[in-house]
Amino acid sequence: MTDQPLTDAADTPARAALPDPAPPLRVGVIGTGGISRAHAPGWLGTGAELHAFSLEGASAFAEEFGAILHDTLEELLEAVDAVDVCTPTPSHPALVHAALDAGKDVVCEKPLALTEQECQGMIERAREVGRHLFPAHVVRFFPQYAAARRALDSGDLGQLGVLRFERTGAMPTQPWFADESQSGGIVMDQMIHDIDQAVWHAGAVSSVYARQHATEGAGEIRTAHVVLTHVGGAISHCRGLWGPAGTQFRYTFSLAGDRGRLDYDSARNTGVSWDEVASAAQASGDGFLPDISGMPSPYALEIREFTDVLRGRAPAARVAAEDGAYAVRVSRAAMESLATGRRIAC
Repeated sequence: MTDQPLTDAADTPARAALPDPAPPLRVGVIGTGGISRAHAPGWLGTGAELHAFSLEGASAFAEEFGAILHDTLEELLEAVDAVDVCTPTPSHPALVHAALDAGKDVVCEKPLALTEQECQGMIERAREVGRHLFPAHVVRFFPQYAAARRALDSGDLGQLGVLRFERTGAMPTQPWFADESQSGGIVMDQMIHDIDQAVWHAGAVSSVYARQHATEGAGEIRTAHVVLTHVGGAISHCRGLWGPAGTQFRYTFSLAGDRGRLDYDSARNTGVSWDEVASAAQASGDGFLPDISGMPSPYALEIREFTDVLRGRAPAARVAAEDGAYAVRVSRAAMESLATGRRIAC
């Protein structure tokens, strides 16, 4: 791995773009849990025709978003142009391969898979069949993080030396999240966003050191710290917390370079004053996904960019499948560090 930017898709083999103007993109959503409901409005905003298949909850999803229901995965794949995989992580590789084998472009929730080897298999298959594979690293589309990237690209911060990222939210209620063999735990499911941000801003990683603490029983709390040493010399510190039910989602970052420093805290730098009614509505969420009221939906921006690439209106998205695979690689190194207590070369 080099310290060159990991988002340059200029060397990606050419793929056939859908004609523009074209009929509405037919998108099959696989898995209709919580994250699918964040994606669906974005697809509808592009004019897409939604289809859905899920082992449970598909009828409610279809009623809410006007999706066409399918009884089997094979039936859905025959009916759509692209697939949006919103299922639990262990099922991603098989579903992505099935969609690619059927000649469909794929959006897949993060992490792409639980191992880098699985990620690479998905990437290689996408190249073989000439289709797109987009990892849904939505944090790259949050306006605060996108603004930080622009500041870095403009040279306002100079050479980065120290980066800090923090992400806090409620422990997910679905049992599979608490099982690290299924979700990768807090590192691979939650902190992978900030690991990806650290790599996006400071480049490839030479070593990883991590520590974690978890309580037991009701009101479980998990917190983890991951320190990345980048090939270019910068140091990133990522902290993640899964708290009890009712924990408010919060994210912060600090980027310090030799020409300046940029800080952001979602709990303080809102730019919005909430009255009592609005505050109560804002606090009514489950704390698992960040509140995006008051800003353009990052999920919609992400899906719009993916759609532009599929329609041939943009050469590449800001996040490539290789970026998703590299985030998994670094996250796996962090998990190995947790298990061994050692610094892990990456």
